[in-house]
Amino acid sequence: MAIELKDISYVYGSGSPQEIHALNHVNLQIPDGQFIGLIGHTGSGKSTLIQHLNGLVKATDGDILYNGQSIYAAGFSMKDLRSKVGLVFQYPEHQLFETDVFTDVCFGPKNLGLDAETVRSRAREALDLVGLDRSYDEVSPFELSGGQKRRVAIAGVLAMKPEVLILDEPTAGLDPRGRDEILDQVAKLHREQGMTVVLVSHSMEDVARYVDRIIVMNHGRVAFDGVPKEVFRQYRELEKIGLAAPQVTYIIHALKERGFPIAEDITTVAEACRAILQGMGDKT
Repeated sequence: MAIELKDISYVYGSGSPQEIHALNHVNLQIPDGQFIGLIGHTGSGKSTLIQHLNGLVKATDGDILYNGQSIYAAGFSMKDLRSKVGLVFQYPEHQLFETDVFTDVCFGPKNLGLDAETVRSRAREALDLVGLDRSYDEVSPFELSGGQKRRVAIAGVLAMKPEVLILDEPTAGLDPRGRDEILDQVAKLHREQGMTVVLVSHSMEDVARYVDRIIVMNHGRVAFDGVPKEVFRQYRELEKIGLAAPQVTYIIHALKERGFPIAEDITTVAEACRAILQGMGDKT
């Protein structure tokens, strides 16, 4: 078990008139090797939640275990935790600060105290993993496109060889091609390296396409937790908390209401295409 949250609560401005309960008694288990989608409306607590996972924010109440050990225990190394649980922020500029791409990606492993050869090897491997070849090494990260900046930020985390990769809205502001390239790369890392991935996203289509499990946050609590088909089957309940299912879900239900023979738990365009073609064949 990679990460376990036990009755976690977090209060902003505790005791003040502006007191906000961002998390309310959250209990979650994040197993090794799972690809999780974390969704919720603005203010639902999802961003606060992910900042707890590598100790950037300390819970007001409750405990967090990493591989069975409390991260709040005396003597526990937060530095080690953050090398194993990597967080890529929504805005890559918050993580980029060196003069060139290669030096920027070297920063994390260098801070782990590794020798220069290992640092350079890890940086090269991480850049290759995100699809940035040597032609980018000496380029300023601030001269790159939005998608390329995100790749560099992800590479900087990967160079530390984390066991868990947390991505906060990694495709925000990207065009469809850039979005697919980033998420396809993350899916490849998950598939080939068995990396645990937590993806925060507002795109229900992306979540439905890539993740194994969806956690829905609402008012600091877990509202739903299950595989995509189970969660999106509750699309009317999701609408009540300011969310929605993938667009294809509504198309499928409209077809079903008109008597078309099709399953109601379809969540992706690829599934819908196959089911519609099969249904058309059944009608002929």
